[in-house]
Amino acid sequence: MRGGFARAPVPPTPCIRKVSTTVETRTAPAAVIVAIDGPSGTGKSSTSKAVAAQLGLSYLDTGAQYRAITWWMLNNGIDVQDAMEVATAAAKPVIVSGTDPAAPTITVDGEDASGPIRTQEVTSKVSAVSAVPEVRTRITELQRTIAAAAERGIVVEGRDIGTTVLPDADLKIFLTASPEARAARRSGEVKGSDLAATKEALIKRDAADSGRKTSPLAKADDAVEVDTTELTLQQVIECVVTLVEEKRATK
Repeated sequence: MRGGFARAPVPPTPCIRKVSTTVETRTAPAAVIVAIDGPSGTGKSSTSKAVAAQLGLSYLDTGAQYRAITWWMLNNGIDVQDAMEVATAAAKPVIVSGTDPAAPTITVDGEDASGPIRTQEVTSKVSAVSAVPEVRTRITELQRTIAAAAERGIVVEGRDIGTTVLPDADLKIFLTASPEARAARRSGEVKGSDLAATKEALIKRDAADSGRKTSPLAKADDAVEVDTTELTLQQVIECVVTLVEEKRATK
């Protein structure tokens, strides 16, 4: 969600701030766990980092963890199309995620992987690796440990956070956008990229993520859905901040 956003329209209903008629007493903000899910190109990363930074929360990009284990598999000669081989190797790499929203980090066996995990090779293979149950079990346990250790609260973004990883999250948000808007945003991030090809790749990724047997991409029943198609990035951020503040006020 770093490019191709619409001009400012009227915010969607879930994002309209409610006016309180009570006198508020200043206390330390309650720690909240926020799950933000949605397909690629809806703005999860940009929104999640900005919200976490604004509200003083930790931040976790779970997609980076799946990319990290995929990168490790490729570097260590694992056939990522062989689910059995991937499953056997799933517990081997040591993955550490930094949760500062201003400078999130990720290392694999002590090596900075923030750049290498964003290559096209990793992007093309991550769906296959992340579909292996043993991989999802390993990464899910890591994600739950990180969330539990976040004393001030945390914003966790991914595809199965509200449904599988953190089903008891204080607030669940599901971001959506039209395929055309998502493709335009993705194409805006990469110079010379083909819009039609980008759209086709996103739709293919959606099918893989939604169709996998273990922890598919899905909206939790109690999640607030926010369609970002016609919203600016700042409007999406303000929307989510409002939802988090309202949740904090009830804790």
